[in-house]
Amino acid sequence: MLLRAGGSGLATDMTALAEDLASHGYFVVGFDAPQRSFVVVLPGGRVVSRAPEQNIENAAGGLDDPLYARVLAGWTSDAAFVADWLRLLNADPSRQFAGRLDLRRLGMVGHSFGGATALQFCHDDARCRAAIDLDGIPFGSVVRDGLAEPAMFLLSDHTRDLPDPSSREVLARIDSIYRRLPPGSFYAVIRGANHFSFSDQILLNSQVALHLLRLAGFGALDSRRGLAVTADSVRTFFDAQLNGSPPAAFAELAANYPELQFVN
Repeated sequence: MLLRAGGSGLATDMTALAEDLASHGYFVVGFDAPQRSFVVVLPGGRVVSRAPEQNIENAAGGLDDPLYARVLAGWTSDAAFVADWLRLLNADPSRQFAGRLDLRRLGMVGHSFGGATALQFCHDDARCRAAIDLDGIPFGSVVRDGLAEPAMFLLSDHTRDLPDPSSREVLARIDSIYRRLPPGSFYAVIRGANHFSFSDQILLNSQVALHLLRLAGFGALDSRRGLAVTADSVRTFFDAQLNGSPPAAFAELAANYPELQFVN
């Protein structure tokens, strides 16, 4: 399972999700990339910061800014590199996990721009069998072409964003991809969640800032509840798509978490 955090996030920000998946038998590889992630510490202690031209927060031209396409290409190639590395790791008899990785059931989940990367990686690379986008804006050719593999969109509550033209465009992109996905795909909104509800950032970010967001009507969902909904939703989807679990598990998921609103 490949796992990618968002623009300024790090793999460690996804620890709660990674630990949940690992505790249920998944081999989880969260990864950062030198010059593309906010910061990476290489073996030996050298610190590599993100190059300005790799920072999507510098995009100033709206959703069509070419910076998004350039960064997405790099992030997608990073995912392919990790998949290549896993294949070599699996084939090397001297390695601890030799022969233990079933790469025929490779999936990817990402948050924010990491979610966009998961979609594009599954579009580009036939090794990817399922993708999950956690509150990420889709970019790249997957928006135009759609996706042949099952995918799940799990979004925060954007109800208050709808009047904004950019927000409507984002939801239109997601809807366009979702309508063309194969059976077994899902699209759900977590009512009361904000953009940080899917990662450990909801616990690590300034609690004052999060409190102000809640006072403004954003992110009323309890922080730990959001992480629990995310972990159970991600695992339920991958269990169904990669391990053959019955789709009926989604009915149980909806019963356990009434804040989950599935889009038909």
